[in-house]
Amino acid sequence: MAPTLAGAMAPALAEAQATSTASPKQARIADLEVFPFTMQSKEVFRISIGTLTAENVLVRVRTEDGMWGWGESSPFSAVTGDTQATNLAASKMLAGIVKGKDPFDLAQIVAEMDAATTGEPGIKAALEMAIWDICGKLANRPVRCLLGNYRNSFETDLTVYLDNPQVMAEKALSVVNRGFKCVKVKLGETPGVDIERIRRVREKIGKEPRIRIDANQGWSPNDAVRALKGIDAYDVQFCEQPVRYWDWEGLRFVRERSPIAIMADESVHSPHDAITAVRRDAVDMINIKLMKTGGILQAVRVAHIADAAGMNCMLGCMNETRVALTAAAHVVCSQRNVLWADLDAFNEHNIDPVIGGMQLKEGVLHAPDTPGLGLEIDPDWLKTLRPAAL
Repeated sequence: MAPTLAGAMAPALAEAQATSTASPKQARIADLEVFPFTMQSKEVFRISIGTLTAENVLVRVRTEDGMWGWGESSPFSAVTGDTQATNLAASKMLAGIVKGKDPFDLAQIVAEMDAATTGEPGIKAALEMAIWDICGKLANRPVRCLLGNYRNSFETDLTVYLDNPQVMAEKALSVVNRGFKCVKVKLGETPGVDIERIRRVREKIGKEPRIRIDANQGWSPNDAVRALKGIDAYDVQFCEQPVRYWDWEGLRFVRERSPIAIMADESVHSPHDAITAVRRDAVDMINIKLMKTGGILQAVRVAHIADAAGMNCMLGCMNETRVALTAAAHVVCSQRNVLWADLDAFNEHNIDPVIGGMQLKEGVLHAPDTPGLGLEIDPDWLKTLRPAAL
């Protein structure tokens, strides 16, 4: 990796490369495998723009000396434009970029993948996090330390998806009873129903637990203002993406009139989008997702842009297992201005195929101390998957 890129994006990468015991030849990427899989959930994840599914892709990247790294894509076409099928197709092209590379040339690999396709952020994120996993193992350090560690643990919320107000209130109470101190509530339908949802939730869980809301682009600007003014009485932290992702003027209109802070989610995928959010003065904060940015490096760039603008961030998720969620946790641990996390999808999956990785205790996620991402895949579960042809 060129020294200027290493210094700008991941200051410990150059040091890690220098202290690695592997020769450059041993460290080079030899091959990779991609495994499509579907993760079943305990409930339907319904939001205002559709239903989340977990038709994901697991990635294993190997070096010439047999070391491997894990990554995962969890595409959601309504937001990111990619699917499991398009990820698998793109992986055939991207494999040619990755093979033969030194894993520590991450910035170069990311640049070449972005040049090859402007889309497919999920599979690019999966490949990149697998390479980060290898870099950490070669350096014998957790990925968060390669990024510049700031914290070791952090709080996450747990999401309540769209349903009738009483059912959502009961689910919110269940979240609190499980030890979470913050509940994320999905909204984005009619203002009157959404206000009633939050009234019922606050009434059911009491004053202490925090509430944050997410409209997933479901409101018009005028309806958003109406809803947020009605919801303000129930002590809400912030609102994610009240209007359509392309409607920057609408976002600013809402922000100027809302008593509740506004967070961009679907509006910000890339560092360029983050600059637009700052220039437009349209939001108070940004929700970063690896599945939107296309990986860890770009996620860190978004966080840095927000930090330079005095803006804080959250790390969110689609419907990942603890593979990609652990990668996101390493990002949270490395960035001072990432104050919030919504890394909860695995809680509702019927099985957890990850050994190690981030650990949840009473609403707090603890990052692993072991090298790389700090996880392995259950070999019995892996045997149930069939790799796609590359």
